Amino acid sequence: MTPSLGVQVGKLARRSIARTLREPVIFIPSFVFPLFLLAVFAGASDRVTSIEGFPTDSYITFILGGMVVQAAAGATTMAGIEFGRDIESGFLDRLRLTPVRGFALVSAQLAGVALFGIAQTVLVVLVGVAAGATLETGVGGAFVLVAFVLLLILAFGALGLVVAIRTGGAEAVQGMFSLILALFFLSSMAMPRDLITEDWFKTIATVNPLSYPIEAARSLFISGWDAEALALGAGIAIAILVVGLTLSVALLRQRGDR
Repeated sequence: MTPSLGVQVGKLARRSIARTLREPVIFIPSFVFPLFLLAVFAGASDRVTSIEGFPTDSYITFILGGMVVQAAAGATTMAGIEFGRDIESGFLDRLRLTPVRGFALVSAQLAGVALFGIAQTVLVVLVGVAAGATLETGVGGAFVLVAFVLLLILAFGALGLVVAIRTGGAEAVQGMFSLILALFFLSSMAMPRDLITEDWFKTIATVNPLSYPIEAARSLFISGWDAEALALGAGIAIAILVVGLTLSVALLRQRGDR
């Protein structure tokens, strides 16, 4: 009798969580990096808040939304590397001999990074608040922020799975994270789009899809319940997640047909 989809996802998800916790060499740097960036931005950019039209007098409040999104991007590396190792070790080929469905195999890989990502988000926010950041939406906004970041973690993790399956290993996933990090610095993470004076930079930040999840998270800290910003950010995250999972399942099926 073939186990149900829920049972398959549950068993593989427990394996994903246990494996993530056994790999501190992967998740500890991902914990430290957002905190390092937060310290750099907060320490070097306070004078930016004196610019006319800047939305807050606390730069750490402004940058914190971008930092939690950047932290979520770490799921790209974690999910992709772990799945790439499964491919390289032959574990994926052995699973293909079982009744496990492709969707269960792919979605369960995100369980470990989801648990890690939520813990990381809470840590970054707590450090930011301790350093003087404020959350305009209060306790309700904190719960919405965690849910939104969880959605982003799943979306970024799905991208990591696509790269791992497409390349057949873990090495290319690290290059993917470097590309995403570059996109962060070409987004509205460090400065509101309407205050960017360089036309080319403003254009790139506007077409850069990462600007909108950042602005959605930022709105919870600064402007309150901004339905448009939250809808745009969540919509982009959902689109990335759906495309990532669909491509991952399709690529797994192609590997099985070879």
